[in-house]
Amino acid sequence: MIETGVVLMGMGLLSATLIREPWQLYLTLGALVGGGVNLLAYTGQSLYLTNWFVRRRGLALSIAFSGVGVGSITILPWLQTLIAHSGWRTACWSLGVALVAILAPLNLLLRREPADLGLQPDGISDGGTVLRTRSVKDTSLTSDDWTLGRAVRTQRFRWLAASYFCGLFTWYAVQVHQTKYLTEIGFEPSSAAWALGLVSLVAVPGQIALGHLSDRIGREWIWTIGNFGFVLCCAALLALSTAPSAPLLWFMVVAQGTLGYSLTSVMGAIPAESFGGRHFGSIFGTVMLAAIIGGAAGPWVAGTLHDLSGSYSLAFWLSIACSVFSAISVWRAAPRQSSSICIEGGD
Repeated sequence: MIETGVVLMGMGLLSATLIREPWQLYLTLGALVGGGVNLLAYTGQSLYLTNWFVRRRGLALSIAFSGVGVGSITILPWLQTLIAHSGWRTACWSLGVALVAILAPLNLLLRREPADLGLQPDGISDGGTVLRTRSVKDTSLTSDDWTLGRAVRTQRFRWLAASYFCGLFTWYAVQVHQTKYLTEIGFEPSSAAWALGLVSLVAVPGQIALGHLSDRIGREWIWTIGNFGFVLCCAALLALSTAPSAPLLWFMVVAQGTLGYSLTSVMGAIPAESFGGRHFGSIFGTVMLAAIIGGAAGPWVAGTLHDLSGSYSLAFWLSIACSVFSAISVWRAAPRQSSSICIEGGD
């Protein structure tokens, strides 16, 4: 599946250099690259990473996903230089070649689970002793009997899907429109662009730290903290329209990156610990479908509200409401409510 994502994304980037009509843009950068990214990014990686780690799952996922921030601050300046000197088609071609040349062989090293190499997941000893950072109140949640049909009929699944929809709605509504918004209220285009890049930079330490913290205090708290980060981010964006200043812009960047982007560190862990088992892939994929729909709806709704009202204010207030609802929903879906303890051998 991961290699399929590499092929689709590579094909999309390389063929984008030949586009002449709008439908070709939708097919290449939209369908091929978009589809490839979904197979390569959080969804695809979470399907196997969660199998390798039990005790420090949050830390492991957060370190892996912090690569997105590292990639943003290294690859994006390179692409910008290529665009400035040779045009966007050269940048697309170069990124497509680099993607296939580096990721195609690298992903051949991936294994679905430790048993493929005769190993045990981190947190499980050779004798079968299970170490968990949190207690499980409903032991049926960790059984292998969960199917997609059984899962979608539970309130827990529906609350989780709603939480992911709203969380990604706000994320992408802000990410897609913040640069245009900042230029509209008077910031230089270069400053607005750097603000978006700095979000990815400050996200790296926040993701790792809060992912590690989720192993100790629980995934729900980190999801709540992430949504609170987007609430602060949207509030700062609203305030910038009346009081534009560099310190407030920095506050927005830190709130969005360091706190908001921590959502990724628990995005895979929460469903894995709610509906783990043989059918986790289809269950997690369906949850992420709700997240992807939310991520698609956010920018469209924000843009439509801007066109109708001439302002992003309604869009940011709606995003604040979505973040609050996302935080509430994840607590309604939470399978684990007690403090950190160690469970030995299933006792």
